[in-house]
Amino acid sequence: MKRIAMSYSLMAERPERGRGSALLSNPMMDVLHAVHEQGSISAAARQLGLSYRHVWGQLKEWEQQLGRELLVWERGQSALLSPFGQRLLMAERLAQARLGPQMESLRAELERAFALAFDDAQRPREVLTLYASHDHALAELQELAASSQTANEPGVHLDIRFTGSVDAIRALNEGRCLLAGFHTQPFADADSRSARTYRPLLKPGTHKIIGFARRSQGLMVAPGNPLRLRDLRDVSLQRARFVNRAIGTGTRLLLEELLSQDGLSSADLNGFDREESSHAAVAQAVASGEADVGLGTEYTARIQGLGFVPLTDERYLLVCLKSALEQAPVQALLKMLRSASWQQRLQSMTGYLPDHPGEVAAMKRLLPWWA
Repeated sequence: MKRIAMSYSLMAERPERGRGSALLSNPMMDVLHAVHEQGSISAAARQLGLSYRHVWGQLKEWEQQLGRELLVWERGQSALLSPFGQRLLMAERLAQARLGPQMESLRAELERAFALAFDDAQRPREVLTLYASHDHALAELQELAASSQTANEPGVHLDIRFTGSVDAIRALNEGRCLLAGFHTQPFADADSRSARTYRPLLKPGTHKIIGFARRSQGLMVAPGNPLRLRDLRDVSLQRARFVNRAIGTGTRLLLEELLSQDGLSSADLNGFDREESSHAAVAQAVASGEADVGLGTEYTARIQGLGFVPLTDERYLLVCLKSALEQAPVQALLKMLRSASWQQRLQSMTGYLPDHPGEVAAMKRLLPWWA
C-alpha cells in the first residue's frame, strides 16, 4: 500500500479548469494525463512547459519507485501509457472526482484564511453558510464572492457544504445553515416525484425561494456517442452500463422522475444500483470506460470531453427562511446575484442560463407545481 502526502500552492490567480484537470495537482498524474492526451512525451512536455529530458527522467524515476512500467513503446509508434499507467491515472482521476465537493470546500476555506492574512485592515467578512447540491455555478459564485472585497465593503464569504438537494433543505430546516441549494424540473406535474419529495420540506410563509440559474441535464456519454443513445429507453434497450447518483441527490430524484415519464423502472437500467457521489465522478466513470452512460449536467460533460444528449432543463434554486432575508450576508448575496458581472459569468458557462437571479419569490412563483 503506497502512502499519500498532500500539499497545496499559493498563487495570484486560480488556474483555468479544463478537460482532465484536477483539483489537487500531482506531478506524476499531470505527466501521465498529458502523455495520454498528447500521444507522446515530447508533446506532453511542451503542454506542461517542461523539457523532454526532465519529463523522461521523472518517468524513469517514478517507474523505479513503483516497480511498474508507466509507458510502453512499439517500433515506429509514439509512447503510450502502459495498462498499469492507464489504470493508475483513471483511478486517481475518479478518486478526485468523487472527492471534488469536499476538496472545493477545503480550498475555499484556505482561501478565506489567507484573505484575512493579506488584509492589512483585518476587516471581518460576513460568512454565509450554504448547504447545497453540488453545482459548478455555485463554485463560480464562491470565487466571485471571494474576489469582490473592496475598500468600503468587506464582502461575504460563502461557506458551501455540498450535499444532496433533499439533505440540503433538511439542513436549513434544522438550523445548520442560512441558505440551501436544490434543483428540480420547473414544470413537473403537481403529483410528480419532485413535488411529492420537496413539498413536505418547504412551508409557505416560512420559506422564501431565491432564483439562481437554469441548467441542462442529460445523458453523459463517450465522445461521439458510439451507442447512439437518444434517451433512457435506448439506455434500457441496449443494456448500456449506467452509473447513478446517490439517494437524496436531486439528480437521483430527476432520474426516477424521467424513468416514470418513460414508463420504465429501476430494473430497466443496467447499473441503477451503482452510485457515484458527484456529476464529476459520473463523468469520470464514463470517460474511463467503466460505464457507458450517466445522468449529469452539460457543463460537466463538456469539461470532461464527453458527448452529451440533453433530456431536460431544470431550475437550480436557493431557499432560506423568511426571517433570514434581512440578514447582512443574505442581502450581500442577493446584490451579487443581481449584478451584471455575475450574470455575464453565468452565461459564459456551457449549459447554464440566468433564471430570475436574486429574485425573492413565493414558492408557487418559481415552482409552478406547488399550486
